[in-house]
Amino acid sequence: MPTLSEKALKVAISQLGQHENPLGSNWGVPVKNYLKSVGLNFPASWCLAFLYWCFDQVSEGNNPLVKTGGVLNLWNKADKKYRVVGEPKAGDIFIMDYGKGLGHTGIIEKVDKTFIYTIDGNTNDSGSREGIEVCRKQRPRAKVKGYLRYV
Repeated sequence: MPTLSEKALKVAISQLGQHENPLGSNWGVPVKNYLKSVGLNFPASWCLAFLYWCFDQVSEGNNPLVKTGGVLNLWNKADKKYRVVGEPKAGDIFIMDYGKGLGHTGIIEKVDKTFIYTIDGNTNDSGSREGIEVCRKQRPRAKVKGYLRYV
């Protein structure tokens, strides 16, 4: 039986290529639906809203993620039982901290010794934390603040 995180990963994969409309606006369908899932009804950074929406699709009304659009707010308020001790795996959420309250997140598709391979919302080909679409990324594990696992 797949875990909640594995189910959410499948939803994230189904969203690959979805983008803002117009590009660079943090808005348009489906981005406004991602944002609405965390209670935001205006253009805003949406990487975490995308993940919350993915988990909402499979959690049967019991989404365990903190309902927020703030990546570092999620990290700080998530129950400690969800923090990963040890190796990350597919379905885990990664947290990046850029300082001054800025973060980025996505869901892990696979892992090796050096990198995590992820599905991220609000990114682009260069890996920006403020991009335009949902896409696959390769990110150095050394730059990750931590991981959350929802089973």
